[in-house]
Amino acid sequence: MGPVDPDMPFMMIHMDERLALLKHWLKNAVGLTAFNISPASTDASFRRYFRVSFGEESRIVMDAPPGKENCQPYIAVARAFSSIGLNVPSIFKADLDQGFLLLSDLGQHSYLDVLDEANVEQLYSDALDALFMLQSYRNFQRDCFPPYDRTLLMNEMELFREWYLRRQLGLILSPDHNKVLDEAYEILIASALEQPNVWVHRDYHSRNLMFVEKNNPGILDFQDAVIGPVTYDLVSLLRDCYIKWPYERVLAWVDEYYMRLRKCKVIDTADSSLFRRWFDLMGIQRHLKATGIFARLNIRDGKPGYLNDIPRTLGYVIDISVHYPELARLNNMLGELPK
Repeated sequence: MGPVDPDMPFMMIHMDERLALLKHWLKNAVGLTAFNISPASTDASFRRYFRVSFGEESRIVMDAPPGKENCQPYIAVARAFSSIGLNVPSIFKADLDQGFLLLSDLGQHSYLDVLDEANVEQLYSDALDALFMLQSYRNFQRDCFPPYDRTLLMNEMELFREWYLRRQLGLILSPDHNKVLDEAYEILIASALEQPNVWVHRDYHSRNLMFVEKNNPGILDFQDAVIGPVTYDLVSLLRDCYIKWPYERVLAWVDEYYMRLRKCKVIDTADSSLFRRWFDLMGIQRHLKATGIFARLNIRDGKPGYLNDIPRTLGYVIDISVHYPELARLNNMLGELPK
């Protein structure tokens, strides 16, 4: 039996109390006298989401326990993204002291639920249009979003070393193994930091994009937005941890999007080959991070389902790093890992 998670008492004891508080808030602060409430989704945090139905309408309620989650970033990013025309949930009511937000309902059909060969071009066109709207916004410097800096990039990749290699696989890393990782991390950080800065959603993928009839896509889970590398959200979408598209098709989408960025001068100097390198290395950074997060979700949070996404996610790292001689030692090391 592993060590006791200090957050488990909170999780086990207080969730029913939170639900009772939420129902009380809906009745007394929101004014709903009759409603049905059911789970809508959870994420990799203490946040929970409920769908509240009343009459012919529905809303989403975010439950973000104070002391565990902070609603302020969600509100700030929602307002910023909405102001430039992105389809994010409207905030009807907020209680920051209790950690409740009443939001508009963007439906129940994520991109992951509906994507297939017949609709992928249209749905990705919509998603890339929305991403272009986000990245071509000119005045993001005035908004106080944190930077995607060296520390954050490194901390994310350390999740791979700690949670996947050491804890999930139970490996004892040799000094040479650690050196391989350290050298690769420096290459990936340098590539990320040399890119033009834009608004970064940070989880722009098929589980957080909702298929909607008007102003598609609906965009969720944006509270961790930062200012950072131009390729980050693009690789999140096109080399998705949850669904995979053929290599050449992805590159065609990348090249087309690059031309849009050049045309509006988000990118001034980088040629298409450098942009592809940025895209590839950014993906390796992200997929190392995601592999670590999936392992942590299994070990710490008791969510083993995410382990099924590791072969695809880590597979991207292996498949792409083979094209870069400076990452050959990383590629060799990953190829020797237990399956």
